[in-house]
Amino acid sequence: MNILFVASMAIITPELAESRKLFMDTLGLPLARHEGDDYYFSEKIAGARHFGVWPLSQAAQSCFGTTAWPPDRQIPQSCIEFEVADVDALHSAAEELQAKGYPLLHGVRKEPWGQIIARVQTDEGVIVGISYAPWLHDNASS
Repeated sequence: MNILFVASMAIITPELAESRKLFMDTLGLPLARHEGDDYYFSEKIAGARHFGVWPLSQAAQSCFGTTAWPPDRQIPQSCIEFEVADVDALHSAAEELQAKGYPLLHGVRKEPWGQIIARVQTDEGVIVGISYAPWLHDNASS
């Protein structure tokens, strides 16, 4: 598996208003609301390609197709996504994860915002994505 860079880091929260107070009001991060939902993010924080505050209900929707996190799984508190070169590399990475004993939360698929991703969850509860986001490759040397 050839990881090119960390594509994204997000805090996952069941209490969006409280998380926004810390990250926006106290830390002063320039997070903006994603049009049409409650995801707050920025691609303008030095040293980070993308940082977000992801509502737990949206994480559940992305991973399981429902707004409720499954009760038999540890509730995640963060998500980190690693970028690969292309869709073929993403499929290979997903196969490698499974071959090494890491069950996928979901297989390779395209999200509504255009990112193609497969996800696993660590024993600590962190969601780890292997991703191909075409728009990040336009500035891959940044």
